[in-house]
Amino acid sequence: MLNMIINIAKEFSPFPAGRFLTDGPYSGEKFREEFLIPNIERHEELLINLDGVMGFGSSFLEEAFGGLVRRLDNSSVVFKKIKFISNEDPFLIDEINSYMEGAKG
Repeated sequence: MLNMIINIAKEFSPFPAGRFLTDGPYSGEKFREEFLIPNIERHEELLINLDGVMGFGSSFLEEAFGGLVRRLDNSSVVFKKIKFISNEDPFLIDEINSYMEGAKG
């Protein structure tokens, strides 16, 4: 099991938006289900590169990352395996971590 880097802008979309699949083709739910869950199960660590995206809505971030904690029902694994990179907006990492913490229940 190797580490993996996911560059959201290049591998998913530079315009992620919305919470649910019904909100559009680049929703937080789609990113979680198609990128995060399959890869968190296969890799020891996921490095999520947040740079290059034209902006993140809170609904996308909460559903993708907070939803991951709820969906896997094992926050210790999620917090251990997922790391973030953002040279453009380091405060984004704090925002995502707050959604993940809030989803722990």
